[in-house]
Amino acid sequence: MSLEWEQVIVHSVDPAALGQWWAEALGWVVVFRSEDEFEIRPAPDRMPGLDFVRVEEQHKAKSRLHLDFRPDDQEAEVARLVAHGARRVDIGQGEQSWVVLADPEDNEFCVLGQRKAG
Repeated sequence: MSLEWEQVIVHSVDPAALGQWWAEALGWVVVFRSEDEFEIRPAPDRMPGLDFVRVEEQHKAKSRLHLDFRPDDQEAEVARLVAHGARRVDIGQGEQSWVVLADPEDNEFCVLGQRKAG
């Protein structure tokens, strides 16, 4: 048996707006769009992707699943994402080496610190 990870589904009130926000934040391409769905990938033929699917209810609680990103320069990347519309959030993480941000629909994600050598 073999499984291929195709995508992560993100529930969204406005899939096109949130999907476009993430496409620009990650530098990914749009591979599918409809009124209720908006899918992006690193490249048209690369997976996994993110698929934004319409739901009626707003985000209400801490996400049970979130994405982690490890940039070359954490401070610069956090500043870029905040300027792009993300916001810093406190989910009870305390003092950590990562920064917790939220996208325009309040989905949390982390920008990790520099990878330790070794």
